Amino acid sequence: MARFVFVYHGGSAPESEEQGKMVMAEWTAWFEKLGAAVVDGGAPLGMSRTVSARGVTDGGGSNPASGYSLVDAANIGAATELARGCPIIKAGGSVEVAEAMAM
Repeated sequence: MARFVFVYHGGSAPESEEQGKMVMAEWTAWFEKLGAAVVDGGAPLGMSRTVSARGVTDGGGSNPASGYSLVDAANIGAATELARGCPIIKAGGSVEVAEAMAM
């Protein structure tokens, strides 16, 4: 079993408290469907900065991360299949799937 990072990009913030509850229910249902594969449900991410040899820039670049989770899966194909059900996709966002390499 390998560990994978799901990095969420985009999506939209709920416009009302009621919509926020619906979105949270979708995420909760998705995490429940993933079951034991979820190592860390993660969290949404706020404003970011990019640090490079050229300096520091605000905003996270052309596709800033909006959240993350950690999951266990047999391989990147299996992890990708788990990511397909993510609620952020319905909200216009995307999920980047990357293996967390053992050191």
